[in-house]
Amino acid sequence: MKTYKIAAIPADGIGPEVIDAGLQALEALATRDGSFQFDVETFDWGSDYYKKHGVMMPDDGTEQLKPFNAIFFGAVGAPDVPDHITLWGLRLPICQGFDQYANVRPTKILPGITSPLTGVGPGDLDWVIVRENSEGEYSGNGGRTHRGLPEEVGTEVSIFTRTGVTRIMRYAFKLAQSRPRKLLTVVTKSNAQRYGMVMWDEIAAEVAQEFPDVTWDKMLVDAMTVRMALKPQSLDTIVATNLHADILSDLAGALAGSLGVAPTGNIDPERRSPSMFEPIHGSAFDITGKGIANPVATFWTASQMLEHLGEEAAGARLMEAVEKVCEAGIMTPDIGGTATTQDVTDAVCEAIRGSNIL
Repeated sequence: MKTYKIAAIPADGIGPEVIDAGLQALEALATRDGSFQFDVETFDWGSDYYKKHGVMMPDDGTEQLKPFNAIFFGAVGAPDVPDHITLWGLRLPICQGFDQYANVRPTKILPGITSPLTGVGPGDLDWVIVRENSEGEYSGNGGRTHRGLPEEVGTEVSIFTRTGVTRIMRYAFKLAQSRPRKLLTVVTKSNAQRYGMVMWDEIAAEVAQEFPDVTWDKMLVDAMTVRMALKPQSLDTIVATNLHADILSDLAGALAGSLGVAPTGNIDPERRSPSMFEPIHGSAFDITGKGIANPVATFWTASQMLEHLGEEAAGARLMEAVEKVCEAGIMTPDIGGTATTQDVTDAVCEAIRGSNIL
């Protein structure tokens, strides 16, 4: 029997609640399949750890994570800890330390969930957003001088390298090539950002020559928001910079009905280190402990993780179970239901046990 070593980092807010739900679903899948199992180790890193130790995770945190096949991450952020400390202290050191340069965010309208877009339902919005995850606007390059003085200056310098842009473009084109529509939209802002983003455009055109069967177009990021809202059927695979895709993927989740259903994979395509999988909804402290956090994003994230591990059938079984449960109306309040986190989890696990997917 295959054993997959999973590092679980529930972290902050509703993270522990949804990761617990995800682990229940993974256990149900392993039992149902019978050919693999999970060896899960949980790490208590996050904001509570920071309050005790002054750091979000130990200095050797990434070394501790190296032996694992994948990382299952909850959410990071606390109302009493500055956001730049939580993000740069935990999530980004893992993403950047393991060079998880492809952030992959699928979005679609699930059965039973209502999109805020009029006349748009399942099948009309089915996208994958590829976010450059190692540089760009989140490179951490910049600084502040003359602090506290009237002439104080803060700089935030975006870094775009030919290596970084080329590899994310190639990843996006390959992903588009693997999907039925073979359609890619490259998001840019080269009308105003005339150096890094112009290079981004030029490299997109160069890489496109390697994929003659992929149809691609280019959109300015502001115009892209309009297209996502008014013409969702015109989009399929999307690639954008670290910042632009971060914003657009939240919009995508909202257009699909809720951020509570939106998953993420932080992928090292070369598989040199473990990849990390997380829902994108954040720590949601306003509902922490109420038992109503939506676990669907975590289930979808777990499905991504299974596919990455080579367990495609199990990943498909999990998504089929999620869609059946949503279609049956067993949903949390954020998407119009009255179910608790555990209600949804129990229903998904029961659907997994009854699944006939081979």
